[in-house]
Amino acid sequence: MEFQKVTYPTPCVAVQRHTVSDRSTITMKRAHVFYSGRVQGVGFRYTAEDIAIGVGITGWVKNLADGRVEIVAEGKEEDLKGFLDRIKGRFDRYISDVELLWEKPTREFDSFEIAF
Repeated sequence: MEFQKVTYPTPCVAVQRHTVSDRSTITMKRAHVFYSGRVQGVGFRYTAEDIAIGVGITGWVKNLADGRVEIVAEGKEEDLKGFLDRIKGRFDRYISDVELLWEKPTREFDSFEIAF
């Protein structure tokens, strides 16, 4: 009995990884958001910071003197939308109005923080 050696091609798996240094290859966006309503004194900034860090969003959140909360956030569009959806879901009963402006990212942020 004669055996024939059969070789199978090694499967090729392409893996694409993104690091902070190659963010230029990813479509980045900037969301500039103003929240109105009873949005101060309810943990809004700390929750926004926690969600942003968990999602990998950079930027800042701060209370404004007129009672609104302002967020400037940068990241991938789908991450930003998820971030904003989670904030809305968590604080929907406190938010009376949202003004959202989509802008070009500046890539000036390395993290997300609470600004004062």
